[in-house]
Amino acid sequence: MHAGRTAETGEVRTRCYRGRELSGEGFPLSEVSEALAEAETVVWVDLAGPSAAQLHEIAAELGLHELAVEDAVGRHQRPKLDRYPTHLFVSTRAVRLNATARELLETEVDAFVGPRWLVTVRKGAPFAIEPVLQRWASSPSLLEYGVPFLLYGVLDVVVETYFDAAEAFDEYYDTVSEHLFSRQRLDLEQQREWFEMRQALVRFHRLAFAMREAVGSLIRREGALIPDALAPYYQDVYDHILRASETADSLRDLVATLVETSLSLRDYRQNQIVKKVSSWAAILAVPALITGYYGMNVPYPGSGEVAGVVSATALMAGSSAALYALFRRLEWL
Repeated sequence: MHAGRTAETGEVRTRCYRGRELSGEGFPLSEVSEALAEAETVVWVDLAGPSAAQLHEIAAELGLHELAVEDAVGRHQRPKLDRYPTHLFVSTRAVRLNATARELLETEVDAFVGPRWLVTVRKGAPFAIEPVLQRWASSPSLLEYGVPFLLYGVLDVVVETYFDAAEAFDEYYDTVSEHLFSRQRLDLEQQREWFEMRQALVRFHRLAFAMREAVGSLIRREGALIPDALAPYYQDVYDHILRASETADSLRDLVATLVETSLSLRDYRQNQIVKKVSSWAAILAVPALITGYYGMNVPYPGSGEVAGVVSATALMAGSSAALYALFRRLEWL
């Protein structure tokens, strides 16, 4: 495959299909309309990090709606499906969890969907197009369905990134669950890490829910676009994003449980510390009471005699030992 890039523009890839065969690739954007002039051809254009000029050029070639182009030029589009008179605009987000940096990386992948052409626009963090090409190549018999099959390949690869991210979140919180009951105390950096990962999970949940709505809307509202032979494939994509969304829901519940458990354990450990301090304070208070009593300037049994010292010492030792045994039995010490 040929690709072109300049310092001011993004990478451009083009392909032309006729039936099940690849009939051309690597042609410039200005020749897209010429390729479509041939009967029964399907054109795919991929723009990675495109400039506004490139988007407007392909818009002029294919007659893209200005609002759709504006969405593609802009940033931070949520996953959605927009319908225009001559084409559809599908905005998706591919995701990847960087657990080391506690960051959810997102790549906006937009698609202009026409009767015989598909334009994909990739922005933000890197999203490799090669898995999409491999998905198309793995089912050459489905290429005869044209644009619906090409769009399926894009959506399937994007949705797979949600599965990978959900699995990474699940592994991370398994580790957190095990760490909760260890005797090691959390430092400030670990608490910050947990908070940042929780923020990433909230963002992931929102994206998964929006992706589910976009794919579901595509299947429900654009049923005529999807041939019967491809309906199971689109349903499979929807089932996958539905499971990813449900996993995100479960993880949010798990995180809430972990937070409650962490707070309960913190209170429990504080209570244990208070019990230990109080127990030792009570044990030390008894000898202080006895020595204080015998230290008064008044006569007492055994005053000035060895027997008095022995009895006072025995009383302090016996009382302290009794209190220590009592607190041990109560598991305060």
